[in-house]
Amino acid sequence: MDRIKKNFGFGCMRLPMSGDEVDKVQMCQMVDAFLEAGFNYFDTAHGYLQGKSETALRDCLTSRYPRDRYVLTDKLTGSYFKTEADIRSFFQRQLEACGVEYFDFYLMHSQHAGNFGHFRDCRAYETAFALKAEGKIRHVGISFHDRPEVLEQILTDYPQIEAVQIRFNYADYDDPAVQSRACYEVCRKYDKPVIVMEPVKGGNLVRLPEDAKAVLDALHGGSPASYALRFAAGFPGMLMVLSGMSNMEQMQDNISFMRDFRPLNEAEMAAVERVQEIFHSKHLIPCT
Repeated sequence: MDRIKKNFGFGCMRLPMSGDEVDKVQMCQMVDAFLEAGFNYFDTAHGYLQGKSETALRDCLTSRYPRDRYVLTDKLTGSYFKTEADIRSFFQRQLEACGVEYFDFYLMHSQHAGNFGHFRDCRAYETAFALKAEGKIRHVGISFHDRPEVLEQILTDYPQIEAVQIRFNYADYDDPAVQSRACYEVCRKYDKPVIVMEPVKGGNLVRLPEDAKAVLDALHGGSPASYALRFAAGFPGMLMVLSGMSNMEQMQDNISFMRDFRPLNEAEMAAVERVQEIFHSKHLIPCT
C-alpha cells in the first residue's frame, strides 16, 4: 500500500466513449494528466463496459508506462465462476486483458449476504490468498454492498482481508438503506483501510436540485463534485477515494482540488449538512 501516492483514484467504470467503444485517444490524455498530477491508483473490474475497461487500461496505461508508475486494482465477480476450479483461469484472463503480471489489489467484488456463500463455498478467498503468496496479487480486499452486520461477519471469517471498498458519500452517510457510517465504523473497528466508491452517488451529488446547488455556490469555492470528494476523503482511515471520470473536463476538475487535498472546513461541512437535509426533505435518496 506504500506505493499509493495520493488518496484519489481513477475508477474505470465510466470511461470516455465513442459510440459503443472506449475513446482511447481521450482516455490516454486522461491517464497522462492523472499520472502527471502525481496520482497513480486505477480501479477496474471485468464487468465494467463488458470487459472493455480492462483492455482500455492495457492500451492506454499498462502498455505505455512502466509497472512501477501505477497501482492497479481488479476484482473477482461472482457471476464469472461456478466452481473453485474456474477462478484461476478467470484470474489469468484478467491479467492478460490488463497486460500485467500481477495486480496490486484484487477485491472480492460486490460482497453481500446473497453472494458471500458462493464465494465461501468456492474457496474464492482462499484462492486469492494463495495467489498473493505466489506474487500475483499484492493485497486482497473486498468491495461491499450490504449491512454492517454482514461486513462484520466477512471480516471475522477472513481476517486476512487488507482493505474494504464501500459506498460512502454525504447523502448516504446516515441513510438507513445504505448505512455508510455504520459500515465505515466496522472498517475502523477491524482496522481495515477504506476505499470509497460512489463519492458523488452516481452523479447525483453533481446534478443537485437548484436550492441545494445554491447552498454550495454561496461558498464561492469549487464544483459540487469537489465538496463530495473532499467530504469522503476527509475521514480517518480513508486509503482511497475513487471517481468515475468520463471526460477530460471532469478529470481536470477533480485534479484541481485533490492534487493538494484539504478536508472540508467548518463552513463547508455546514453547507454539506444543509444539502443533505435538502436531499432528505425532498426524498431524493431512494432505497438501494
